[in-house]
Amino acid sequence: MTHRSGFACFVGRPNTGKSTLTNALVGQKVAITSGRPQTTRHVVRGIVHRDDAQLVLVDTPGLHRPRTLLGERLNDLVRDTLTEVDVVGFCLPADEKIGPGDRFIAEQLARLTSPGRAGAPVVAVVTKTDTVPRARLAEQLLAVDQLGEWADIVPVSSRDGYQVDVLADVLVGHLPEGPALYPEGELTDEPEAVMVAELVREAALEGVRDELPHSLAVVVDEIVPRDQPPGADGRPLLDVRVHLFVERDSQKAIVIGRAGARLRDVGTRARTQIEALLGARVFLDLHVKVAKDWQRDPKQLGRLGF
Repeated sequence: MTHRSGFACFVGRPNTGKSTLTNALVGQKVAITSGRPQTTRHVVRGIVHRDDAQLVLVDTPGLHRPRTLLGERLNDLVRDTLTEVDVVGFCLPADEKIGPGDRFIAEQLARLTSPGRAGAPVVAVVTKTDTVPRARLAEQLLAVDQLGEWADIVPVSSRDGYQVDVLADVLVGHLPEGPALYPEGELTDEPEAVMVAELVREAALEGVRDELPHSLAVVVDEIVPRDQPPGADGRPLLDVRVHLFVERDSQKAIVIGRAGARLRDVGTRARTQIEALLGARVFLDLHVKVAKDWQRDPKQLGRLGF
């Protein structure tokens, strides 16, 4: 049997379902999801293992017209990724009409895949099909078809699993023949500390004002085992110390909440997911700090990992 292996990348406007789709294909959470735009800031690789193929999914930030130095760096990250993958999935949600942001990305993709450039084939992926009636989906598929030259167009729903397996087949069909690139059972090559930071950031983004997502950065200071015997369930205890950085004192107040209630809620929600990720009991120590205008400051961006 022929075995294929290679890299696929999802692009699209912020909040078009790229991370949710990555998780659905992998079958487990490897990318944080949120109703807020610009949730993803790191390239997360999710690995889909099949008997006939290994599909490595690269989840990128949403391509957008940048307003800050952080935005410019995120766009550069996406463009660099696009030149190194075997197939690109361009995500467009079924429940939103095609707009200037989608056309901007379609133009960027057309340049990368123009004749004379060895760009990867682009599959248009119409996401969130469970949110619209059949007639509206048909309209969107026609609109997407007219937006550009696509190798395939696949409608999917990550929520109910509709055509997720079909999309996997289509993406695998564009991969070169080759052996597995990662060991069986490995779902991501993202370092644990980065995944822990992302889980804390996801919990902190729930239910906050619109201006906060862009202003919130999370850095894990340390993950260290506590010097004491495992608990009754046999799991060790880890001390996880994390800093949440915002740009203004007013944002710090939002994250902490009245009498610290909101930060405690963030800690409770994140700890459950971190314990599942690390397979250990976790004492999660969260601290909120102000790093003034860090999105526009090259030194601070470097310090925060961008």
